[in-house]
Amino acid sequence: MTMNDEKTKKKAIEAVADIYGVDSIAADVKEQKLTVVGEMDTVAIAKKLKKIGKVDIVTVGPAKEEKKDEKKDEKRGEKKK
Repeated sequence: MTMNDEKTKKKAIEAVADIYGVDSIAADVKEQKLTVVGEMDTVAIAKKLKKIGKVDIVTVGPAKEEKKDEKKDEKRGEKKK
């Protein structure tokens, strides 16, 4: 997302904070990156952010912690067989 200053960063955070399912938001002005974590509608986020600046969706998927937990459960299940 295009963020030139702290004012734009604040607008972006406020825009996505109102969307249902957002758990956390992190913004980095240097890298022009806004990270949104949670189970929400990515289209709704893109629409709100387009009003503020240029938006590029980099990745969409489950949180990294969930993947680690699933792998541990699979390994435990295999040992029981």
